Amino acid sequence: MLEIFLKTLPFFALIGLGWFAGQIRFFTAEATAWLTKFVFYFALSAMLFKFSANLDLGQLFDPQFILAYISGSGAVWLITFAVARARKLPTALSAMEAHTSMTGNTGFLGVPMLVVLLGPAAVGPVLMVLSCDLIVFSSIITIFITAARHGKVSLAPIALGLVKNPMIVSMLAGLAWAGLKLPMPGPLEEFMTILGAAATPGALFAIGASLAGKSAEKPAPAVWLSFGKLFLHPAAIAITSLLIFDVDPYAAGVMIAAAALPVAGNVYILAQHFGVAPQRVSASILVSTAVSILTVPAVIHWVNG
Repeated sequence: MLEIFLKTLPFFALIGLGWFAGQIRFFTAEATAWLTKFVFYFALSAMLFKFSANLDLGQLFDPQFILAYISGSGAVWLITFAVARARKLPTALSAMEAHTSMTGNTGFLGVPMLVVLLGPAAVGPVLMVLSCDLIVFSSIITIFITAARHGKVSLAPIALGLVKNPMIVSMLAGLAWAGLKLPMPGPLEEFMTILGAAATPGALFAIGASLAGKSAEKPAPAVWLSFGKLFLHPAAIAITSLLIFDVDPYAAGVMIAAAALPVAGNVYILAQHFGVAPQRVSASILVSTAVSILTVPAVIHWVNG
């Protein structure tokens, strides 16, 4: 356990450094926004493209894996949604709480950290988790909020959002490259390696700097949603992957570790875009990230065991 904690510590130390830089205003909110944009559109996209372009497509798309993740995450979504409705919250707010409780920071934290800690073979499972979050569950939250507000669902905003997401575009481009079995020219591979190497420190620093501008308002909902993300989500995924769908133990372990990650920053972007509980989501990101310093190493230790 101590060994795993020490391995994860540098990742969280980078988050802490970003938080400190933002807290003392050495790194302003505007600077954080531009750093996040660089990581999101360039560095992380290069990393995801390189990972995807070198995958064996036959081993990537595992129906059992996808069913296990979607069903386990969906169960947490429904539990949180039901609890919110029992508290007499509106449908849109209930859906946002449900989305918050099962959407982990797989892109900015999971991709760089889990591949290092669990090995290069973790790339495929991590990308499948990321794809499910970005395509399936981001579409679901958009549908719920749109339907709650307008009484009808328009597919155009959903399709446009998917097409404009650089993580999805870079993964699809890499998978197309792998599917066509195209050779990777040396200069292109070196370019992607250099640019992708900026993703890990840049993303973690950006996470920390963005947390400096967040306050733990509405602590009770934030604690509940953080509990759902850090405990209920990995527990549900462990049940569906190991007991119901019999996923390969290694892939299941990566999936469980990914489910144990704190709330993703893009949930706050969605909440702000729709005007649905951005402060509550912000507080959940802050609380879950702080607590995950201890819970993520514990889950990875259990997975390795």
